[in-house]
Amino acid sequence: MLSVKNELLTALGAALEQLLPGMGAKAAFESPKVAAHGDLATTAAMQLAKPLKLAPRQVAEQLREALLAAPAFARWVDAVDIAGPGFINIKLKPAAKQEVVHEVLQAGALFGQQPSTGRRMLVEFVSANPTGPLHVGHGRQAALGDAICNLFQTQGWNVHREFYYNDAGVQIATLATSTQMRAKGFKPGDAEWPENAYNGEYIADIAADFLAGKTVHADDRAFTASGDVNDLDGMRLFAVAYLRHEQDKDLQAFNLKFDHYYLESSLYTSGRVDAAVQKLRDAGKTYELDGALWLKSTDYGDDKDRVMRKGDGSYTYFVPDVAYHITKWERGFEKVINIQGTDHHGTIARVRAGLQAAGVGIPEGYPDYVLHTMVRVVRGGEEVKISKRAGSYVTLRDLIEWTSKDAVRFFLLSRKPDTEYTFDVDLAVQKNNDNPVYYVQYAHARICSVLTAWQDKDGGDVASLAQVDLSPLQSPQAQALMLMLAKYPEMLTSAAQDFAPHDVTFYLRELAASYHSYYDAERILVDDVAVKVARLALVSATAQVLHNGLAVLGVDAPQKM
Repeated sequence: MLSVKNELLTALGAALEQLLPGMGAKAAFESPKVAAHGDLATTAAMQLAKPLKLAPRQVAEQLREALLAAPAFARWVDAVDIAGPGFINIKLKPAAKQEVVHEVLQAGALFGQQPSTGRRMLVEFVSANPTGPLHVGHGRQAALGDAICNLFQTQGWNVHREFYYNDAGVQIATLATSTQMRAKGFKPGDAEWPENAYNGEYIADIAADFLAGKTVHADDRAFTASGDVNDLDGMRLFAVAYLRHEQDKDLQAFNLKFDHYYLESSLYTSGRVDAAVQKLRDAGKTYELDGALWLKSTDYGDDKDRVMRKGDGSYTYFVPDVAYHITKWERGFEKVINIQGTDHHGTIARVRAGLQAAGVGIPEGYPDYVLHTMVRVVRGGEEVKISKRAGSYVTLRDLIEWTSKDAVRFFLLSRKPDTEYTFDVDLAVQKNNDNPVYYVQYAHARICSVLTAWQDKDGGDVASLAQVDLSPLQSPQAQALMLMLAKYPEMLTSAAQDFAPHDVTFYLRELAASYHSYYDAERILVDDVAVKVARLALVSATAQVLHNGLAVLGVDAPQKM
C-alpha cells in the first residue's frame, strides 16, 4: 500500500498544481477522523479556497473531478466523496489495501526502514555516575535512549550510543570515604559515620572486596585492590571500577550495549576544558567579576549570565559539558540527543549558550534534549521505595528480577518521557490482556502457532506466502488490519521526529487489537486453499510488523507463550 499511496499522492500533487501552481508540493493525506468516512483524506480544498477566491466546497468539487480522472485513482480508488465545508474523503479498493501484505512479506525485517543517509548522530544516555547501582530512573533513561537510537536507525541514520560518566569530583570523593569508613568497620548509624556518606549495603561489599585484594573488571577498565585501608586513592579507583562492573551487569540484564564510555576526567587531562574556556575568552564572551569568571550567556537567551570558574579556581559543572559537546561536534556528529532527568532542565540554556559562544560552527539548538521524570514502583498495592542492594531506592536489576527485561522496557516506554509514571510490578507479571506487553507478545505467538500448525499439517512454506493471490481478503476486519499494517512506516518516521518511542507502544497495542479482532472474526486454516493462504499471508505480515516494532523497543517477539 505504500507504493499505492505514493502513486495517489503524486496524482493529488498534479491536481493541486493544475488548480494553483506551487501547491503541488504541499500535497498530503491524513486519516479521516471517522474510519467509516474513508481510508484517506485531504483538506487541500480549504487551503486553496482563499487564494482561488472560491468557496471551499467549489474547490473540492473541482479537485474531486481532477482526481477521478487520474489513472492512479481509477486503478486504486473506489470513491472520492466531499464532506462538510470541503473535506475530501477517499475510499480505497480492497486491492490497494492488499498491496501492503506483499510489501511487508517481501521486505521482512526491513519493512518500515529508510535507506541509509550516511548522516551520523550520537545519543548520550544513562550516564550514571559510578557511585551506586542503576536505579529505575536510569532504567527509564536506558529504555528511552536505546529505543530512540533504534528509531533513528530505521530512518537511515548512523547512530552512536555513548555513556558519559563523572569519574572525579565531590561524589567520587564521597564514594571513596564511604568505602574507607566501611573498611575500617564503621556503618551507617555510628557516631563516626559521615552525614553525606553512601549508606547502601553495596558499599560494605566494595570495602570487603578491597580488603581481600580482589581484581574487578568493567567494560572500560580493570583494577586490583591493594588491601590497604589507608590507600584512599586506590580505594577510589577500586570503587569506581567495582561499580562500573555492577552497572555493566545491569545493562547486560537489560540487553543494552554502548559504543563508547566517555570519561569526564579525560576532558581535564586532555586539556579540552581549558581549551573550551580559552575559546570563550578569545571570542570575548567572558568577563571577570567578584573573583569569578562569567559567561555572557544572556547574549544567547539565558535568563542570567553564568559563573564558569569559581573564586577557588574550580569550574562549575556546565563548563566540562560545553567541552564535551564540542568533542561531539568535532567527531562528526551533526545531530546529538541527550537523554536526562528533568532536574537537568536548567543545564540546557547554558550549555547551548556556551556552544554558540565558542564559535566553532555548532548550529543553534545543538544538542537536542529529551527529559524524563522519575518512576514510582508499586508492588502488592504499595509503593516500594528501598532496595536491599541499594539501600535507598529500587534498582533496575530489582525490577528486571521481579518481572522481566521485556516488561521493564515496554512499560517504561509506554508513556511520554516527561509524564509521571508508576510501574505496577503485579500488572507486569500478569498473563492476560490487561498486561500490554503480554497482549502484544501473545498476538505474535498466536500467529506463529497458526503458521506452525499449517506447516505441520500441509507442509506449507511461509516464504511462499509473499506471492499468493490476496483477493480473498475482503472482510472489514481484514481490511482494517491491512490499513494498520500500512501505518507502520509513517508511525516510525513521526516517532523518530518527535523523540517519541511511546508512539511505537501505542501502535503495537492497536495492531495487536486489530489482529485479535480479525482472528475472532475469521477462521484462518479453512478448507479453501486460496482463502487459507491469503489469510495466512495477512497474519504472517502482521507477525512481521509486530516483530519489527517490538525490536525497535528492544523487546522480544516470542513464538510460544
